[in-house]
Amino acid sequence: MFRASVNDQESFEIDFSGDQPVLNGQPLAWDLVRLNDRMFHILHQNRSYTAEILALDAAEKTAILKINQTIHRVALKDRFDLLLEQMGMSAASRTRVNDIKAPMPGLILSLSVQAGDTVQKGDTVLILEAMKMENVIKSPADGTIKTVRISRGQTVEKNQVLVEFM
Repeated sequence: MFRASVNDQESFEIDFSGDQPVLNGQPLAWDLVRLNDRMFHILHQNRSYTAEILALDAAEKTAILKINQTIHRVALKDRFDLLLEQMGMSAASRTRVNDIKAPMPGLILSLSVQAGDTVQKGDTVLILEAMKMENVIKSPADGTIKTVRISRGQTVEKNQVLVEFM
């Protein structure tokens, strides 16, 4: 059993346990043909649809689909996500970051943030040189920078706190 939300609005329950998918308790009568790795042709209720997977993030359980030239953002919750939600523990599964620590000893080549900056997950925070290689250190989650504990040109040790979040 899965729950899919489309464009953060509509929500559907999908079950793939039988011979054919069940959508909101009703069997889904469709014909699905895979055209290539990212494209599908779908026939449903005598209508033809072309579906393309634009982006897929298995870890986050999200996808961006283009169906007949319309973009749809889909987020899935599996039975474990739904169980955690029922138990009131869904907020506990979200990432809360307190700080960024040095993954290895090295030299700070550049800083991209300062105290008070807001960052998104994946934004570059700093570049750490270690063993003559540049390592881009990115934000592991969305947040606001509380303190930057290092400066450009400083050497750091493994597990040293580099940046603190609010």
